[in-house]
Amino acid sequence: MVLVVRRKLVVFVPVSALESVCEALFAAGAGRIGNYDRCAWYTVGTGTFLAREGARPQVGEVGHEQRVTEYRVETVYPSELEAEVVHALRESHPYEEPAFDIYEPVEAAKC
Repeated sequence: MVLVVRRKLVVFVPVSALESVCEALFAAGAGRIGNYDRCAWYTVGTGTFLAREGARPQVGEVGHEQRVTEYRVETVYPSELEAEVVHALRESHPYEEPAFDIYEPVEAAKC
């Protein structure tokens, strides 16, 4: 039995970029679980940020707090594809500094 170490990516994406970011992640190898492809979960929320001097915000202006409707997108990928998945995320995401987290879920066999 081959043990695949999976990681989970959580990223916050503006509504207008959901499809393009997900397509890039899936093309890089994210979203595969067993015999299923393009697996992801997302929900809508509100992201806030204040761009400081030197920033080049895609939305809003430097010095003004912004509130943006965004999706929280979660998907998984094999750990050996991490560089490709993160590169795809950074290239496809419209924000100068995309907010994302990477987790290593506990495998059910380890519980």
